[in-house]
Amino acid sequence: MDTADFTIRPDTREVLIDGARVTLGARAFDVLSFLDAHSDRVVSKQELLEHVWGGLTVEDGNLTVQISALRKALGARAIATVPGVGYKLSVGVEASPVAMGPALPDKPSLVVLPFTNLTGSAEREYLVDGIVTEINAALSRVSAFFVISSTSSFTYKGRAVDLARVGAELGVRYIVEGSIQQAGDQLRIFTQLVEAETGRTIWQERFDGTASEIFDLQDRVAESVAGALEPKLIWAEAARANAKPTDSLTAYDLCLRAAPLVSRQDSLSRLEDGLALLRQALEIDPGYTEAKGFVCMAHTGAVAARWWTFEQARAAIPLANEVVTEAHDNPLALAYAGHYLAYVANRHDDGFTALKRAEALNPNSAQIGMLLGWVHNYRNQPEAAITVLERAKRLSPLHPQIGIFTCGIGHALMQQGQFEEAVVYLEQALTEYPEFATTQMSLMAAYLKVGRRGDSARIAEIYRAKAPNFSVSYFLKHRPYDEQGYREAIIAALRAHGFDD
Repeated sequence: MDTADFTIRPDTREVLIDGARVTLGARAFDVLSFLDAHSDRVVSKQELLEHVWGGLTVEDGNLTVQISALRKALGARAIATVPGVGYKLSVGVEASPVAMGPALPDKPSLVVLPFTNLTGSAEREYLVDGIVTEINAALSRVSAFFVISSTSSFTYKGRAVDLARVGAELGVRYIVEGSIQQAGDQLRIFTQLVEAETGRTIWQERFDGTASEIFDLQDRVAESVAGALEPKLIWAEAARANAKPTDSLTAYDLCLRAAPLVSRQDSLSRLEDGLALLRQALEIDPGYTEAKGFVCMAHTGAVAARWWTFEQARAAIPLANEVVTEAHDNPLALAYAGHYLAYVANRHDDGFTALKRAEALNPNSAQIGMLLGWVHNYRNQPEAAITVLERAKRLSPLHPQIGIFTCGIGHALMQQGQFEEAVVYLEQALTEYPEFATTQMSLMAAYLKVGRRGDSARIAEIYRAKAPNFSVSYFLKHRPYDEQGYREAIIAALRAHGFDD
């Protein structure tokens, strides 16, 4: 490969930059040569390990050392990272302008990128992703850190990006990368902490254990990253990252499989498949708090998507009661159960208490912030809702359901009587997550309030297709909102567009 300033000569094993020879080690040259020979595509870590090391059993850390050496010699952006896959040579490719994201927080800020699956089985991908999510959640509980939500970090999976770009887009200083290898029952988790702007490796470590020790391994990784960032905080803060979801690996496996099915809310059949897996998990481990929380979340989603009635969704009230009573150290389960009680059971105070406890346990969770913001709306606290939801958007700017966050802000503005401003947010929410029925209903009402009757009628037809049996009486019976102005705006829109009383 030749460019104006870069030349690689495989025959003499030389690399020239602006005509000057660059000294590289043998392994680093072999890695560069293989990347150059396949510069038209992404090269997986597994390919590089097998080619450069000739089939020897080596760990990902050996490859990472060579990549770091190449970036030091050729420039931090010479080799793009493809989270969860491998690398792509980008020397000579003109870099597009970096879209600057939020300013760096005052506290240490980081993102955990998807790890590479080196288990040798594509069927274990969900397990690798699940472990990364758990590590991310553990780090998020350390209140001294600002941690980007895994829902945003996973949007980089499979994309060729340089680390400086990731840091700029997300507003973080540090990046955690890694891989997971498996041989029989033996697991090896390799992870490293990198300074995003420079690509400099600050720390790297290997963790060995068995599949039955997954939870201990997750905790050890989280604690070590905490220690690398700020040694003085490890004993005071990282101990809070030790909560283990269950002793049953079978139940844990089922819950991992169920989580994306009940979270996406893109089809009723997928949600029901996820619920079936969660019920299996609870049959194995009836005390599995995280599974109970996901069941509550699934019931809430089924109502929000207008697939179920409130009467159907109230079947999970006993489980929600168990969670808020017993889950003193599981913030996500508390959040799902608390929001369920506020929205489905109309128990705003109980739901709010559970969510505030969840927020105290995990202050860096965008998901918890989103749910808490909505409960502020239910309690007619629009200013608090906007504050919480704006911070949640900052924590997870690439959340696949970011439209729910934006809709919550629009909803709060409607409660404040600021309908023109609400339209702006609700229109944005509709583009971000068009499936969310509450956005459709709220925008229909907001358009009518600002005199855009044609637009209101257009959205009304979309909403009618989503919820053909919706009526004024149903809204009044089940609304989780106390604010009179919002309630009257919705009723006026429903009646104006022919919904039954």
